[in-house]
Amino acid sequence: MKLKNLLSQSVISTDLQGTNKEEIIGELLDILVKTGKVLDRDLAFADLMARESKMSTGMQFGVAIPHAKTKAVKELIACIGVHKKGIEFDSLDEKLSSIFIMTLSPVDRTGPHVQFLAEISMVLKSKDARSRLLQAETSKEALAVFGL
Repeated sequence: MKLKNLLSQSVISTDLQGTNKEEIIGELLDILVKTGKVLDRDLAFADLMARESKMSTGMQFGVAIPHAKTKAVKELIACIGVHKKGIEFDSLDEKLSSIFIMTLSPVDRTGPHVQFLAEISMVLKSKDARSRLLQAETSKEALAVFGL
């Protein structure tokens, strides 16, 4: 799995505006809907929120990774969003989340999803990379953080 196969300027927002978890998830999902690869937005949203209800995808260091397996997609898709101020996302370290990586994957596949998250995690474990992503003003600058 190569990040360049899933990430492009069209699936990155450096200016998320949502004020709570549900709004951020909806905003990220709308980015993915614009790709034309989400077959049913309502189903995808329901699956994302069901996943969140089981356990928050707010990690630590300001990163959250909302994700779901859903029948609303036929292949793994992903987007990245940055919220400059950060929002409450029930993160493990109880801090605000500012960097959001959303993935949707088909219910019958596991490998690509796990591999994508591993590659993203390798980049985001760096404090410098997280800082550069938060400072990115354009999707092009955000992609550069991932070497794309």
